[in-house]
Amino acid sequence: MDLSSIRKLITRYCTGEESWVDSRTVYIGQKEPPPGTEAYIPQRFPDNRIVSSKYTFWNFIPKNLFEQFRRIANFYFLIIFLVQLIIDTPTSPTTSGLPLFFVITVTAIKQGYEDWIRHKADNAINQCPVHIIQHGKVVRKQSQKLRVGDIVQVKENETFPCDLILLSTSREDGTCFVTTASLDGESSHKTYYAVQDTKAFNTAEEVDTLHATIECEQPQPDLRKHINKPSPLGSENLLLRGATLKNTEYIHAVAIYTGMETKMALNYQSKSQKRSAVEKSMNAYLIVYLCILISKALINTVLKYAWQANPNRDEPWYNQKTETERQRHLIRAFTDFLAFMVLFNYIIPVSMYVTVEMQKFLGSYFILWDDDMFDEELGEGPLVNTSDLNEELGQVEYVFTDKTGTLTENNMELRECCVDGHVYVPHAICNGQILPGATGMDMIDSSPGVDGKEREELFFRALCLCHTVQVKEEETVDGIKRGIHQGKSTSFYISSSPDEVALVEGMKRQDAYCTYMHSHGPTIIYTLVLNFDSVRRRMSVIVRSSSGDYYLFCKGADSSVFPRVVSGKVEQVRARVEHNAVEGLRTLCVAYKKLTHEEYEETCHLLNRAKLALQDRDKKLAEAYDVIEKDFILLGATAVEDRLQDKAADTIESLHKAGMKVWVLTGDKMETAAATCYASKLFHRNTQILELTTKRTEEQSLHDVLFDLSRTVLRQLSGDYQDYGLIIDGATLSAVLKPTQEVTSNGGNYKEIFLEICRNCSAVLCCRMAPLQKAQIVKMIKASKERPITLAIGDGANDVSMILEAHVGIGIMGKEGRQAARNSDYAITKFKHLKKMLLVHGHYYYIRIAELVQYFFYKNVCFIFPQFLYQFFCGFSQQPLYDTAYLTLYNISFTSLPILLYSLMEQHINMDILKRDPTLYRDIAKNSLLRWPTFIYWTFLGVFDAVVFFFGAFFLFDNTTFTSNGQMFGNWTFGTLVFTVLVFTVTLKLALDTHYWTWINHFVIWGSLLFYVIFSLLWGGIIWPFLNYQRMYYVFMQMLSSGPAWLSIILLIIVSLLPDVVKKVLCRALWPTTTERIQVRQHSAHYLHMHRDESSSHVISI
Repeated sequence: MDLSSIRKLITRYCTGEESWVDSRTVYIGQKEPPPGTEAYIPQRFPDNRIVSSKYTFWNFIPKNLFEQFRRIANFYFLIIFLVQLIIDTPTSPTTSGLPLFFVITVTAIKQGYEDWIRHKADNAINQCPVHIIQHGKVVRKQSQKLRVGDIVQVKENETFPCDLILLSTSREDGTCFVTTASLDGESSHKTYYAVQDTKAFNTAEEVDTLHATIECEQPQPDLRKHINKPSPLGSENLLLRGATLKNTEYIHAVAIYTGMETKMALNYQSKSQKRSAVEKSMNAYLIVYLCILISKALINTVLKYAWQANPNRDEPWYNQKTETERQRHLIRAFTDFLAFMVLFNYIIPVSMYVTVEMQKFLGSYFILWDDDMFDEELGEGPLVNTSDLNEELGQVEYVFTDKTGTLTENNMELRECCVDGHVYVPHAICNGQILPGATGMDMIDSSPGVDGKEREELFFRALCLCHTVQVKEEETVDGIKRGIHQGKSTSFYISSSPDEVALVEGMKRQDAYCTYMHSHGPTIIYTLVLNFDSVRRRMSVIVRSSSGDYYLFCKGADSSVFPRVVSGKVEQVRARVEHNAVEGLRTLCVAYKKLTHEEYEETCHLLNRAKLALQDRDKKLAEAYDVIEKDFILLGATAVEDRLQDKAADTIESLHKAGMKVWVLTGDKMETAAATCYASKLFHRNTQILELTTKRTEEQSLHDVLFDLSRTVLRQLSGDYQDYGLIIDGATLSAVLKPTQEVTSNGGNYKEIFLEICRNCSAVLCCRMAPLQKAQIVKMIKASKERPITLAIGDGANDVSMILEAHVGIGIMGKEGRQAARNSDYAITKFKHLKKMLLVHGHYYYIRIAELVQYFFYKNVCFIFPQFLYQFFCGFSQQPLYDTAYLTLYNISFTSLPILLYSLMEQHINMDILKRDPTLYRDIAKNSLLRWPTFIYWTFLGVFDAVVFFFGAFFLFDNTTFTSNGQMFGNWTFGTLVFTVLVFTVTLKLALDTHYWTWINHFVIWGSLLFYVIFSLLWGGIIWPFLNYQRMYYVFMQMLSSGPAWLSIILLIIVSLLPDVVKKVLCRALWPTTTERIQVRQHSAHYLHMHRDESSSHVISI
């Protein structure tokens, strides 16, 4: 090795050159080049471990603590705790440290448990066995020990352990079939091809003799181009991690990307942290209370020094300040300010955060346990991927839904064929099964005649040949056995497209043509297949018949076939296609052309030259397809139905009544999507449809169309109400959202005008949408000035972007795999379950957590405001009103369980009524229970109750004696009396707010009060040896031994609760909400039912 080679080696390893080399060389079978090969440098690749966990055993504590103290509330309480440790404060550090420790510990346990689940999932994947070819033998290893260059053997129904290049398969043609449901959400079977140079290496011994290298790109999310000189490799040779081998006995492949460098790992989009409207309200309230806290501390600090300005009040004669102490005013004032902050810091409810987290976590199980949302066919119920957004389900204003597989079943059925204008319909419809009794197709109009018979034969032959359908006897998909009918095994079709399965099944029912294909099948040979792609939107096959003739059959979307047709009954077929699209059917056109042997040879040469291109391969292939697929003769068209899901129309109608706007975002053509919208009651017959489509913008400018639509919808503001529906396509949407400097006369741009039109439409249909455009629409609505809460629901990988973008994302566990379900916040099995999830569960979650948040702030105002008032009567000396034990346990033990149980079980209205009357959802819309007026009311109610507690006890006991021996109450007895009234009042306030009583409510509410009494008796009845003070000894018993104290407690509780009770009675009588009217009717019906039961039992006894 010369000096230049050494210099290059040092440069690559020491300066990090290898990190930006844009390609990598993989040695198949780990067979490195022989020694002495020039410039060979071994490359370092990661192992095949997948890591989705957040913590390790060693970094859990520091990393978790760091993340928890990034929250403002936790950091604030940490500062308060440190202040208590550093300076002389009126309360013990335990009063702040213990609640903080409790909150941090509970949160850490929850997050640690969730990460432990992720570790288990990672270990299950990493320790999964894989089969590797070594020294001509099949060796079994753990997946995590797989390395780049290893040759892997994968058997049918096994999952690929990493990204692989397909070398050979058990099939003679070198193909294999793969489902990529876990990767892109599509459960259909896709065809992949072995490398031409290696597809003959079928056994382990043969593969082991292979000496070759693969030069490919460094790992990136979009793995499209793979170059191996001299043969180019494409995406059809690349098997991605997470995909599953189907309908192929085994394959051999080489690992090129492993572990966290696989496409599956690189494409994993970590979900952005979604915050609910309730959490935002909590943070706003927290800032208000923090300002109140600082104000209290400032007021008391200023008043303390104003009070001490009088020399007689400075210090007692026996504790006079020194001159040094008198000169340190600023430092002393600052420490006093901190001391008051510590004294009043309990107004910020630290335990509220852990209670909210526990409520969300435990509350999410009510969705999981809901039997009404369980799907018997799939054997699965709903999933909750995050519990942080439960209450957001009760605040949804916009619903964005996919069409295929979400509103529809994604279960295709052939409804008709149109051959030269003649319509054929099948006798019976088969759902994914070939049933022995379903045969034949009928023509519903005139006979095609002698000339039409040849076209008819060619049409059905094209449908029998132009597809990628495979036959399988039996298969288990999502736990359901397919290919079984009446206990007997039957043929089962699999394909990359459910439309193709429906067409082939339809042809299976055509006895005559099936007989023809059966008798002539062996002599019809596939020569070339031009696979379907989303750009061309068509596929073609070239076949050779027994007579030696070559035929090119093409099948595709009408928009991609009609422009390439030169003859045939185009107008008749086009009219039928448009008619079927309006009916909501999915249409495909069929065409053909006959090739001479010379044309066939030229076609093969053109395709091979494009496939062997080392640069711009995809572009050259597209150009070759464009040259080959033209000058067709139109044969006819097919119509396939994708039926609506059960109760989809009822669900959409209920969502409309609940005040939500529903948008359908689909990639389908406008006519088909519009028909589905009418069938699902998104559009009604009296809905005036407004079109913002490419067809219209070609006739008028986009500017004029937008202003016409804007004037139309704004007319209803001054006249009669009209129900409007908007239809927009992807191309026009791109023009609307395109950044432009043009500003309209009224000061807005196209985007603002479009939003104004949408606001005045009850429903919107967006067709021909790309996945990114779906996310852009959701983002646009989220960012509009109203800031509405959005929900996106879909079943496929193309819906993931909008699911992640919306405030709440819901995936449907359907036939398009589980990508949407995995990336969603919640997953359901059918669209109809969305109704109960929003109208019942969402409604309950919101009213429960709204009460929880308001109640926590209320009870802490009641708790700490008497402490503030007490400072005016103790010379601002920072003397606490309550004992340390009461300060510590108030939020942790005495008042926490009742509100937690309320927030889990409260049902202010029966769930059947919520489902029956969707308008009740409007009562809680726009965060109505957490608006500022409501917050101010709860705050003033807390202040009023605190004033009653303090001054009621103060004036009732002024200058009086209360014990039999004439002894007067001390300051700890006074504080205990105020605290007792406080605990009973806030607990009974919650009892008055409870509508749904069970034995658990009674046990927790009355049990909490009993626990407080028992604790106080024990705390003050025993001399505890671990305490350095005994100030509470016999205080609680002495208070309870006084008759006036009992009377005062009862009287103060009644006075405190009275205003809230009066307010509720007046509001229900004078200004009742819809919810309150139903509650009255519900209670009346309940009492009437009880009265009837009593009457009937009385009659029976007589």
